[in-house]
Amino acid sequence: MVEFMSNVDFNVRKCVLRMGLVPVLRLAALGIFNLTPAALAQTTDAQIVAGNNDIQAASTTAPLTMTLQDALERARKNNPEYRSALTEFGRAKENRVQSRAALLPNVNYNAAFNYTQGNAAASGRFIANNGVHEYVSQGNVHEAISLENVAEYRRTLATEAVARARSEIAARGLVVTVVHAYYGFVVAERKYATAQNASREAQRFFDISQKLEHGGEVAHSDVIKAQIQQQQKQRDLQEAELEMNRSRVELAVLVFPDFNENFAVVDDLQMPEPMPAFGEAQAAAASKNPGLRAALAALNEANQEVKIAWNGFLPALDLDYFYGIDANRFTVESDGVRNLGYAATATLQFPVWNWGASRSRVRQADLRREQARVELSATQRQMLANLQTFYGEAQTARSELESLSQSAELAAESLRLITLRYQAGEALVLEVVDAQNTLTQAWNAFNDGQVRFRVALANLQTLTGNF
Repeated sequence: MVEFMSNVDFNVRKCVLRMGLVPVLRLAALGIFNLTPAALAQTTDAQIVAGNNDIQAASTTAPLTMTLQDALERARKNNPEYRSALTEFGRAKENRVQSRAALLPNVNYNAAFNYTQGNAAASGRFIANNGVHEYVSQGNVHEAISLENVAEYRRTLATEAVARARSEIAARGLVVTVVHAYYGFVVAERKYATAQNASREAQRFFDISQKLEHGGEVAHSDVIKAQIQQQQKQRDLQEAELEMNRSRVELAVLVFPDFNENFAVVDDLQMPEPMPAFGEAQAAAASKNPGLRAALAALNEANQEVKIAWNGFLPALDLDYFYGIDANRFTVESDGVRNLGYAATATLQFPVWNWGASRSRVRQADLRREQARVELSATQRQMLANLQTFYGEAQTARSELESLSQSAELAAESLRLITLRYQAGEALVLEVVDAQNTLTQAWNAFNDGQVRFRVALANLQTLTGNF
């Protein structure tokens, strides 16, 4: 701090003394200060006052209070991975609509004019055309009948199911991320409060040791030990504040599109309800696991791809119905002849030879289907392994919470009693220091245990859904 103050001019030094170093650094981040030696010398009182007003205005804005559900809703709007999964699901739905449309008759309108070089007979030289002038204005109803189109529609249904399951996987994964960040910030605030209490307790004990030394009741070594403890708790407080700010930033990145740090969260970490039985969790995982549904849908999609490939060996039928005008004059009736009429065509196409392309597509589809079967088997095994792991983690974390809570209460009582014994000359300074450290560790362990359970439960619910 002294070295920093020696490198700035009087105006900046005055601002630092008036506001503190941290607000000045924030002003530097806003562009009001440039903390280089040359720029610091040019800082004016007007800039200092303007920056102070900006900070005061920002501090008067009421912070947004968020619950976990609020954070989840905001994260769903801003998380790119989740939005990408939703986009793929939307695209798959539209592909299904387009594939279904290919199964149904479609209507088009054709309008054309053909000019052909004439000959002596006043007819066109191209016999395919009706005359020198040919006008076409007709509607066309077209229907393509093919088993390949049916298999393609079923494939898009399976693709949509895969995309739906993957969007649910992304949603559940986002819940785990938000739960970890949300309760990480809650616990960081708790740890900061614990560090504040520990710092105050260390300062109080330091004052007690000084008074006892002045009364000749303890040695100076006790005062030194108490001072070391007080300084350590000050450093712990700084580290806790740093971690709290880091957790705030991590959560802000998840839930706000504009990186807003002016918010508060609701601390709803309470003693949770008992865990459901493993059989109930296993049944829920079997029926509600999106990863398993995605693997099953992927296998179904691969099966439809095989059918599509085999349909390349089968004939296809095209039906067309035309109604309108195809005449030498653009009129409904000319020279007593009615030009308006209809025509119908049916075309049956048989595949004969394409240099082995159809057989190659069949082999390609078979390879994809075999891979889908392997992935389904691996997904089933991994689901069972994850279910046991996540359930065991959540159950262990839940069972430890009561013990951690009791340990924190016992540590607080132990510190109170040892402090009284020390004042009465019955305890050593090391006992007091150890009791202070034990209390801090006990509360932090309890807070970490609550977050551990919430995150473990969120991981378990990625397989089972909400209980």
